[in-house]
Amino acid sequence: MPKMDVLEAVAEGTTIHLRFQLDQPGLIGWQLYDPSTGAFLQEGEWSEVTSREVDLRIPLPAEEGAYSVQVALVKDRSQFIEIAARVGAGAPGTTLEIGTPRVLTASSVRRARILRAIPKAFILPARSLWRNRKLMGSMVRRDIVSRYRGSFGGTLWTFLNPLLLMATYFFVFGVVLRTRFGADTSRTGFVLYFLAGMLPWLAFSEAVGRSPYVILEYRTFVKKIVFPLETLPINLVISGAVTEATGLVIFTIGLLAVRGSVPASVLWLPLLLIPQILFTAGLAWILAATGVYVRDLGQVTGYLLTLWFFLTPICYPESSLPASAVPILRFNPLFILVRAYRAVFLENQAPSMRGVIGLWLVGAAVAITGYAWFHRLRKSFADVI
Repeated sequence: MPKMDVLEAVAEGTTIHLRFQLDQPGLIGWQLYDPSTGAFLQEGEWSEVTSREVDLRIPLPAEEGAYSVQVALVKDRSQFIEIAARVGAGAPGTTLEIGTPRVLTASSVRRARILRAIPKAFILPARSLWRNRKLMGSMVRRDIVSRYRGSFGGTLWTFLNPLLLMATYFFVFGVVLRTRFGADTSRTGFVLYFLAGMLPWLAFSEAVGRSPYVILEYRTFVKKIVFPLETLPINLVISGAVTEATGLVIFTIGLLAVRGSVPASVLWLPLLLIPQILFTAGLAWILAATGVYVRDLGQVTGYLLTLWFFLTPICYPESSLPASAVPILRFNPLFILVRAYRAVFLENQAPSMRGVIGLWLVGAAVAITGYAWFHRLRKSFADVI
């Protein structure tokens, strides 16, 4: 890595006069960036360096604004000199102010960029969703109403759909296959354990299953107007949460009818819902952005969701899994959620703290990754659609 030492930096009109020492000869170049966005603005002429001391003049644009100047060897940018500059209007003409030059390394810049990005990764998605909360609420209501508009049952299907879905699975596994959970061999015991496992799956599968199509469905928003596209996958997550809330009402009524009470351990439920929503939102962002480029993704996602459902002990007991498969399947977030839902609703126990901590870490990581992936790909949506 070349070694660079700054000797002097002086503003001369709109030109920076820079003197520095370099321990090896070569081609020196400089580049101009926008410090607020990091966008590249222009590149200067290259200069051949034959001595250790370098005398360089860097002309800046006459336009007012802030600039970041970087000077380095053309073939080795592992170390470079950075100068912050500001061009402004003053009497009698244009003025130039420069900061103290800094000798930086590419690795230190990458570390600093990552550290700056960490708080943004949490703040930017939350800020965008909060700013557009009214729009999202309106679109979710319209999505639910339009889904059943013109049908005989109308919005009653919001309640009937999860009920009929759960009834179908109950008939197949509880009546035909006579599946039972643990020591409770009664049919009502199977119903409760099965429904407790279905609650997180209802919200997750609905949002993830529809995500690959959501940007294509609202393609006019991409092409014609400025619209917060990142809210579209979250609308699906909220719609899925409404479906789960409906299922929760059905389940609570059944629990009261069979057992006569709801255990106090359900107070742990918010601790499960937040990482569940984060995990679902992250996957929804990833699938929504990727679905614009890979049109078959929706078909593949439908198959994978079916496989995911049967790899999660929802309609069968965990004890029926091969012992060698359990340690692997524990990395499945839905596996942890199903187990935790059953613990708080049916066993009057707190969920495993180890599992809950893992859920929070995975949920946060997937949400941040998903938002970053969506933000990166959205710039080209209009070109592809």
